[in-house]
Amino acid sequence: MGKFGVTEILVILAVVLLLFGGKKIPELMKGLGGGIKEFKNAAKEDPSTDKKEDPKA
Repeated sequence: MGKFGVTEILVILAVVLLLFGGKKIPELMKGLGGGIKEFKNAAKEDPSTDKKEDPKA
């Protein structure tokens, strides 16, 4: 697998446009952006709050 060139990216974008239509793409990008934002927020959370207390201690 090599790097994607301009032609490959344009073909992929054309296929996405044909599949989803022009009106659905902004909705898809908004959902994708929200998912990425939620993932980043979850990654920033303090992992020590998720640990259970050791019953032996």
